[in-house]
Amino acid sequence: MTTGGGARWLALLKPDVYILLILGAVVLATLLPARGEARPILDVAVSVGIGLVFFLHGARLSREAVIAGATQWRLHALVLASTFVLFPLLTLAAAALPAWMLPASLAPGLIFLGCLPSTIQSSIGFTAIARGNVPATVAAATASNLIGIVLTPVLAGLLLHRTGGGASLEGLQTIGLQLLAPFLAGHLLRPWIAGLLAGRAKALSRLDRGSILLVVYAAFSDAVTGGLWSRLSALDLMKLALVCGVVLALVLCLTLAAARAVRLSTPDEITLVFCGSKKSLASGVPMAGALFPGDALGLVLLPIMVFHQIQLMVVAVIAERYAERSESAGETRAGG
Repeated sequence: MTTGGGARWLALLKPDVYILLILGAVVLATLLPARGEARPILDVAVSVGIGLVFFLHGARLSREAVIAGATQWRLHALVLASTFVLFPLLTLAAAALPAWMLPASLAPGLIFLGCLPSTIQSSIGFTAIARGNVPATVAAATASNLIGIVLTPVLAGLLLHRTGGGASLEGLQTIGLQLLAPFLAGHLLRPWIAGLLAGRAKALSRLDRGSILLVVYAAFSDAVTGGLWSRLSALDLMKLALVCGVVLALVLCLTLAAARAVRLSTPDEITLVFCGSKKSLASGVPMAGALFPGDALGLVLLPIMVFHQIQLMVVAVIAERYAERSESAGETRAGG
């Protein structure tokens, strides 16, 4: 590894700033949870924030990006199968582990994690670093999020209803109003507001992330007042991190094996491995906020936050390895 490559590798391993802000919201909720008269105001702000997040998701969705990659049906089918079939099966199995391996209170959050769509921004970023098929990644990640708007609540409702996790199909009407309606409104208005949004990308990103931080603070305020930290220990969080790491490792190995079994090109292999192994924090937090009531929400968010940081660190290493291999192949061809 070159000195420059090593420095870039170490930079990628740094904790995600956004995760640090989310942890800050958890700490604030632990020390100063919202109570009394502030609680109803916060509830309204959270509802508005969730709607805003999905409105912006819809407004940013490019139909061209989905259409451009639609011809690579085999690749996209594998990504969707990993995201919405393999992941739920693995997390459902992990949630059935005995209590000494994983606290039962974390099982619903782990199952919900498995139902989430893939990330967009980090999937594209790491694919670019690894020199993979960026256009296909844009199309696959966008399609995953579009489908996830509908499929994630349905999957979560089915799986968690059967396991007693608290989310049910009866809540799908509420989900439609809180998530799908703002999303569709944003997308339908895209032709008129796309230029306005493009010129204010940084401000909108802060607004988007600020809304999610608000959801996290409200969720952990309820969880803390409900006795969250008396029910979970540091050892429980370490167990959760281990389970998330094992789930991620299995998905990475299986997507890699699938890519090579169907003889995908290396750039397409990178797209499958990266898009098929990620779960979206940006979509997961507001979705959980709409699906899970009261102090249950804090427990649901923990697996999402833990998995998100692990996936960033692990995929950063893999992206760098792909990039180094690509550089070596290029030097060999040039020398030959």
